[in-house]
Amino acid sequence: MSTIEFVPESPASFGGVQGLLARVLDVTLIVVCARLATSLHVTDSVSQGVEGAFALFACAFTLAVFPVFGVYQSWRGRSILRLVSQVVLAWMVVAVCALVMMFAVHRADAVSRLWFTWWIGYTAAAMVGVRLVVRAALSRARHAGMNLRNVAIVGCGEHCQHIVERIQHAPATGFRAMAAFDAKPAGGAQIIGVPAFSGAGHFASFVDFVRRNGIQEVWLALPLCEEQTILQCVNAFRDDLVNVRFIPDVRSMALFGSAMIDLIGMPAMNLVASPMPAHALAKKELFDRVFAAAALLALLPVFIAVSIAVKLSSRGPVFFTQKRMGADGRVFRIYKFRTMRQHAEVAGQVMQATRNDSRITKVGGILRRTSLDELPQFYNVLRGEMSVVGPRPHAIEHDELYRKVVNGYIHRYRIKPGITGWAQVNGYRGETDRVEKMERRVEHDLYYLHHWSFALDMRIVAATVLKGIVHSNAY
Repeated sequence: MSTIEFVPESPASFGGVQGLLARVLDVTLIVVCARLATSLHVTDSVSQGVEGAFALFACAFTLAVFPVFGVYQSWRGRSILRLVSQVVLAWMVVAVCALVMMFAVHRADAVSRLWFTWWIGYTAAAMVGVRLVVRAALSRARHAGMNLRNVAIVGCGEHCQHIVERIQHAPATGFRAMAAFDAKPAGGAQIIGVPAFSGAGHFASFVDFVRRNGIQEVWLALPLCEEQTILQCVNAFRDDLVNVRFIPDVRSMALFGSAMIDLIGMPAMNLVASPMPAHALAKKELFDRVFAAAALLALLPVFIAVSIAVKLSSRGPVFFTQKRMGADGRVFRIYKFRTMRQHAEVAGQVMQATRNDSRITKVGGILRRTSLDELPQFYNVLRGEMSVVGPRPHAIEHDELYRKVVNGYIHRYRIKPGITGWAQVNGYRGETDRVEKMERRVEHDLYYLHHWSFALDMRIVAATVLKGIVHSNAY
C-alpha cells in the first residue's frame, strides 16, 4: 500500500544492513583512532589502559547519541555541509559525555590530555572522511545512472517544471525525474525534459506510465487547494508499491517555508512559526552553553583587565545593563562593559551612540571598536537568554518603533538573540539612523533564520573572529 509523506526521503529509510554497517564502522573508527593516538602520542602503560576504557565509553555513547542527531538517517538528497556538521557536533557531544563519565569514576586525571586531543581529532577526521568518500562514490555512481530512484511529479504549471529542473540539475542526490503530470495546464505551456501528461483526461495514461516503467516515487507538488487531485493520486496508487510523497506548494502563504512537525500525534505544517525544529534548537542550545562556559573561563584575564580599565576610566559601575527582548518576546537584562559616562536618559527614549559621541569614554571607545564591550553577554548565553549566533537584540523602545515600519522585523525574535549574527559579519552593525539600514539588517536576520545550520553558525563565529571584531561602523 502506498504511503503519504511530507519529505523527499523518509529519514527512517536508512536502516537494516546499511544502518548496522554504519554503526559498526563508527565504533571501529573510534577504537582504531584511540589505538593510533596511543601508539603515536602516549608511552605510559597505565594511561594506555585508562584510555582504552575511555574509548569503550565513547563507543557506548556513540550508539546512543548519534541516532538522536540523525547521523544514521538517509542522506539522499540532503546537504553535505549539514551531514559534516551533524557528525562533528554529535562526536563532540559523545566526547564530552565520555569525559564526564571518566570524571564520575574518578579516572579523568589519568587520561593524557595530549592523547585526548589527538584522539578527538583523528576520530572526527576519520568519521567525516569515510562519509565523504562514500558520498563521492555514490555521487559518481548516480552520475553514471546507478543507485537512482525514479520519480514522477504531479504539479501545476511552473511549480511542476521547477521541481523537474531541480531533480535534473542535482543527479548526485539520487533521484531521476521520469514523468510529470500537470494538473492545471495554463496557456498551452508544456513541461519539458520528461514525458509529460496534462489535464484530467490524461491522468489514467500517467498512472499507466508510472506502473509500466517501474517508477518508485510519486511526488505531489500541489497547492493545498488541489485536494481532489491529491486524493485521486493516493487512490490510484493505493495498491502499488509506490511511495506517494506530498511536497505542498505554499509559496504564497508560508513565511519560513513549510516544515512539517508532529503536533499531538498529528502531522502539522508551519506557515508562520519558528523555522527551526525542536531538535535543532536543542543542539544549538547545547553548543551555546558549552561554548559560553569555555569562553568565560578562557577570557577571565581579559574580563579582569577590562573591568579595571572601565572602573578607572570614569565614575560608575563596571557593567551596563539594559532590558532587551529575547526569544518569543521574553524580556531579559543584557550585560555589557560600560563604555559611556553616566548620563540621564529621557523616559521612553534611547539615544543611540553616534560617531564622536561625547558620552563615550576613551576606554569605552576602544571597547566599542573592538567589540570587547559585548563579552559579558557570554553570561547571558550561559543563563539561556541569548545564543552565541543569532539576530542582535535592540533596545525595547526601538523594537516598538521598527516592528511597525519594517516588514518582518518582529520575526527576528523567533529564536534567541545572539552576540554576533549574519547581519553583523556582513557589515550591518552600529547605528541605525535610517530605516533603510534596519531593513537591510532585518533581511540578513531573516535569511539566517531561513538557512540556519550548525555549519553556518561556525562560519559566522569564524568570520566574527577573523574580520568582525574591529569594524568602522562600531562606535
